[in-house]
Amino acid sequence: MKLSALGDIVHASIVLQIIHAHFPDVQVDWVVEERFAPLLEGHPLLRQVHAVSLKKAKGSVKNAWRQWQVLRALKRENYDMVIDLQGLIKSAVVSRALGGRCVAGFSGRSTREWPASLLYDVRAVVAYEENVIVRNVKLVCEALKLPFDRRAIDTKAPCLFSKSPLHVTLEQTPPNVLLVLGSSWPSKVYPKEKMALVAERLESASVWLCWGTAAEEEMAQWIAGHTHAQVLPKLSLPELVTLVEQCALVIGPDSGPTHVAWAQNRPSITLFGPTPSARNTYTTPVNVTIDCGKKIDAKRLNKHEMCIKTIAPETIVARAKELLHG
Repeated sequence: MKLSALGDIVHASIVLQIIHAHFPDVQVDWVVEERFAPLLEGHPLLRQVHAVSLKKAKGSVKNAWRQWQVLRALKRENYDMVIDLQGLIKSAVVSRALGGRCVAGFSGRSTREWPASLLYDVRAVVAYEENVIVRNVKLVCEALKLPFDRRAIDTKAPCLFSKSPLHVTLEQTPPNVLLVLGSSWPSKVYPKEKMALVAERLESASVWLCWGTAAEEEMAQWIAGHTHAQVLPKLSLPELVTLVEQCALVIGPDSGPTHVAWAQNRPSITLFGPTPSARNTYTTPVNVTIDCGKKIDAKRLNKHEMCIKTIAPETIVARAKELLHG
C-alpha cells in the first residue's frame, strides 16, 4: 500500500516486479488515494486497485463513514499480508483496518511518524536517510523474507503500464525533450526565466512543456511565448506515462512526472533544491541529478529554502546535450 503522492507511488511501483519475480502466482492489490488510482489501473501485475479518499474524510462525517465502509469491505478479502510503504500514522491505521494476518511497515526509528510502527507486526529497520526506492524494496524483502539484491533495481523493467493513447503528435526528428514545470512545493520549482533559457538553448530539440495546475499552465504559456517550446494540453496520469515513454529526455524538479522517467527507463535530469537528491532519486547512467550543492537533512526539510534558483541553466543544458547525443 502507498496512498500518495504521485512521486511516492512511482518510487514504490518497482516492488511489484520484485514480488512477482519470487512469487509468480501471487495476487497483489494496491490501496491508493482516489486521484492517483488511474496511474495503477490496468497494471498487469496487480489484481485490483482500491481507491480511497482519506482527504475527503477529514472534513465530513458522511465522507468518513463512507471511507470506513470501503475499508470494511476490503477487510473481507482476508489478505495474508498488508505492506505499508507509506510509513505514516494514517497509512498504518488503514493497513491495520484492512485486517491482514500480518501487517508490515518501517520501524519507529525508520520513519518520521514513529507511532505508526506500533500498528505493525513486522518492522523493517531501514535508515530514513536511505534512498526511497531502496527503502521500499528493503521493506518488501524484509516482510516477505526475501534477499535484498540491488541488481533487481538496476536491471528493472518499466514499472508503470499505460495503454492510453497520446493525443499529441510528437516530432520524429529532432529529439523530443519534456520540461516538467511544477512540483508539490513552490521552493522545488525551477524559475520560469531560467527554464526558458534551458528551452532556448536546446535549439536542436523539440521542447514540450508539461503542466498540471493553472499556475503551471501560466508558466508554460510564458515560456512558450519567449522560446520555441510548445505547451502540451493537460494530461491524465496514463497519458503522462505514454508521453514520457516517447520522449528522449525529461527535465524537471523533484516531482512525480520527472520520477516517471526513471520508472520507465527513460533519460532524465532531476533538479533539486530543498530536498535531498541522493534520497529522492535513484541515479543511473541516464537518470541524473543536479542540485544546489547544499547539504539537506531529510528529517528537517525547509520548504522555504529557494536554493534551486542557484542552479545555472548552462549546467542543465550541458548535461542534457550529453544525454541526448551521448
